[in-house]
Amino acid sequence: MSVKDQLKGRSCLTLFDYTTEELRYLLDLAKEIKQKQKNREVYHPLKGKVLGMIFEKSSTRTRVSFETGIYQLGGTGLFLSSKDLQLGRGEPISDTAQVLSGYLDGIMIRTFKQEDVEALAHYGAIPVINGLTDDYHPCQVLADLQTIEEVKGQLEGLTLTYIGDGNNMAHSLMIGAVKMGINFKTAAPEGYLPNEAIVERAKVIAKEQGVSITITTDPKEAMIGSDIVYTDVWASMGQESEQLKREALFKDYQVNEDLVSFAKDDYLFLHCLPAHRGEEVTADVIDGKHSVIFQEAENRLHAQKALMVALMAD
Repeated sequence: MSVKDQLKGRSCLTLFDYTTEELRYLLDLAKEIKQKQKNREVYHPLKGKVLGMIFEKSSTRTRVSFETGIYQLGGTGLFLSSKDLQLGRGEPISDTAQVLSGYLDGIMIRTFKQEDVEALAHYGAIPVINGLTDDYHPCQVLADLQTIEEVKGQLEGLTLTYIGDGNNMAHSLMIGAVKMGINFKTAAPEGYLPNEAIVERAKVIAKEQGVSITITTDPKEAMIGSDIVYTDVWASMGQESEQLKREALFKDYQVNEDLVSFAKDDYLFLHCLPAHRGEEVTADVIDGKHSVIFQEAENRLHAQKALMVALMAD
């Protein structure tokens, strides 16, 4: 069976779901789709298809990129907030999944609990795309990998360092990196390191791929020899009450000129956005010559179009 046929009709719950070969296919397809858009080619593989977009967490990039993407592919996107659905009034996810499967061709959901996304996919009969949960953010990392390859010309053999909270970004970056032959390093305070169970699963993949995973509390140690430097906000959506506590804990983990001096001279800086300049990263880094954050943000559109085509096209 071809990779194209392997992906058709599947869901994207985490990057654990996909083999290196399948991720390679998605990245190549994203590159092809981006070029088609640049050439202003008409490309409507999802003509007549409808994507339901469930948002329990608000977003700029996820909302606009998915809605624009499905439209450009010839389909239609339906924005569904938690207030629009009976889910917000206690309807079981199993019922919602089966009902929506009769109306839609695919679902993108951005929510809090990973188990809700998995239940939607389990009970539904159409592809489900994880637009973000508290544990994973696979779509962002597809765009990140696309961006790194565009700028560096390769993925395999590079070293990516993530500084900050061991959150959904840390998890998905770690999985995506090792699957594509990238060494992964991360640094955070004790108690804020990535989930140990996820790390152990990723280490098995890293061993198979011949790459390493380094988990440390020392940001300078993590930064040494880095090709890609990545960070995220210290307090994610739903953690606003912890903002002051986290500012104190993470103050030594700010990505600034002193810290990036330990990275390679031609390092790339990435951030999933939105960013808080002066907190997790200084303006001179995020707005400096090494930053590719807006190229990265644009690639959300192309990577997600590739994902939708792979999962939803006839």
